[in-house]
Amino acid sequence: MRYIRSHTCGELRDQDIGREVTLCGWVAKRRDFGGLVFVDLRDRYGLTQVVFDPAEKDSAPSYKKAGDLRSEYVVWCKGRVRARPEGMRNSKLPSGGVEVVALDLAILSEAKTPPFAIDDEVDAAETLRLKYRYLDLRRPTLQRNLMIRHKMLSIVRNHLDSEQFIEVETPILYKSTPEGARDFIVPSRLNPGTFYALPQSPQTLKQLLMIGGMDRYYQIARCFRDEDLRADRQPEFSQIDIETSFLDEEAFFPILESMIAKLWKEILGQDVKTPFLRMPHAEAMQRFGSDKPDVRFGLELQDLSVIFSDSQFQVFKGALAVNSRGLRGSIRAVVVPGQAEKFSRKDLDGLQAHAASYGAKGLLWMKIQPTGELQSPAAKFFSETEKAALFQKLALKPGDLVLVVADAKNKTVFDSLGAIRLAVGGQLGMIPKPGEGQPAFLWVMNFPLLEFDDKEQRYYACHHPFTSPRPEFFEDFVRGTNLDRIEASAYDLVLNGVEIGGGSLRIYRQDVQQAMFKLLGLTPEEAKAKFGFFLEALQYGTPPHGGIAFGIERLSALLCGVGPIRDVMAFPKTQKGSCLMSESPSEVSPEQLAELAISVTKTISRD
Repeated sequence: MRYIRSHTCGELRDQDIGREVTLCGWVAKRRDFGGLVFVDLRDRYGLTQVVFDPAEKDSAPSYKKAGDLRSEYVVWCKGRVRARPEGMRNSKLPSGGVEVVALDLAILSEAKTPPFAIDDEVDAAETLRLKYRYLDLRRPTLQRNLMIRHKMLSIVRNHLDSEQFIEVETPILYKSTPEGARDFIVPSRLNPGTFYALPQSPQTLKQLLMIGGMDRYYQIARCFRDEDLRADRQPEFSQIDIETSFLDEEAFFPILESMIAKLWKEILGQDVKTPFLRMPHAEAMQRFGSDKPDVRFGLELQDLSVIFSDSQFQVFKGALAVNSRGLRGSIRAVVVPGQAEKFSRKDLDGLQAHAASYGAKGLLWMKIQPTGELQSPAAKFFSETEKAALFQKLALKPGDLVLVVADAKNKTVFDSLGAIRLAVGGQLGMIPKPGEGQPAFLWVMNFPLLEFDDKEQRYYACHHPFTSPRPEFFEDFVRGTNLDRIEASAYDLVLNGVEIGGGSLRIYRQDVQQAMFKLLGLTPEEAKAKFGFFLEALQYGTPPHGGIAFGIERLSALLCGVGPIRDVMAFPKTQKGSCLMSESPSEVSPEQLAELAISVTKTISRD
């Protein structure tokens, strides 16, 4: 007998009443009322109520079999569609106005009792659900998330196809190149002692496609990074990888903005206004303390450095002292208008600890009393002139709270105070919840090209080593002058404080690329060993080009309105990079190691 279905479990409606149908699916719930048996039959399309009624003609055999049904059995059912009785229609289900009276039933597969309930109200620990991920995937929410992810990629492909981009697959087994994170390496059996690397991204490959004249490329690319994990990171992930020639930001951004607008319109039904707001990196840091600012609420940072430039308060004095490289830090604040009474000493201590986790040596608080006086642990160190200037600069009023960070490194000031801004905004309910309000898209541009490491006494690329300086900085860069001031032709797309895509224009001049490698401490020999193929390619006519990569999991999570990116991945790993379901990574046999000319000197036991 052929156990096929005529309809899915989410398909039947009032217009199907009277039709004979066949359904296949999983038993979500069985209810026996001593004469009538109701079964909710589920597949990824929805749920249909099936009624086993011995009073119905030809239904007795199926009613008897229904007594054997249990949760998660896979069944085939033939029956007749009828309207649900008055008062028993389920408006929460698209198919809730009808039910199927069973005429025949076949149990295709029995099931053990699942270790947790297969529904969206499951309260099982995530570790248990990851171990039985194939069961967790049956839950409607996870299926919905994966379908939204699929639809997102379908829209992306159609859009890029219409813009003359072509999809090209790049190798997974590739050369180990330093791009920021650790590589996963793969030994070669055919070439003992040598290794491939899994690509952190297709960076050099997509640039080689531009040198190869492909002009406009995209790929749904798999990427691998052996780095310490956080809630929003996985060792393997996917990105929408895009590269194009002969376009600058002015021509490239509208293509990308149109793609994003289509996603929000077709998936969420929201109209997104284009063009998106643009903001230089320096402005983002100075106003919001973040290179991915959430611009939907205020609490912007205020610079107090001028006010306290002659301060005798040692914390402020030390922050503004000029260092050996001729640079100084700053004193900055966030003002919380009229909310001082909502922050107890315990709350302020918590904010101090939060700032410390971002490197701040302290968080100074000031409260403006109802009398207009300044209350603060540091108030005694401020002159009357400084207090007056502070009140004028910040337009302070009774009830205001001021939170201050001072440090010799501006990065520490920005990172810690930017985090405090978000924490306070969240505590006061100033940040819209997911799905509320209009999405705030923002291009952050003109990032610093280089970052100086005080310990190593050398520069590092803020992005990858193929990011181009802005054209007006080319000559300074090649000469090695004014390096702290050089801006990159780099850009990130930010949504509601979350980076969803990052890219840049690339270096296409050989002298600029060689200068970058030299600046990063690579000798000509090392550069040739690691990137010789790429440097050689630059000699054969390289077009100006650039690109961007969107994180598929992060973008999907935003469209689905969920937090952890694990919720939009079919088979995610834990924060230790392990798969609880397959128990990987795992050991391999001595024979396999011998084939690869590898010996394991130490085995680490896993908890």
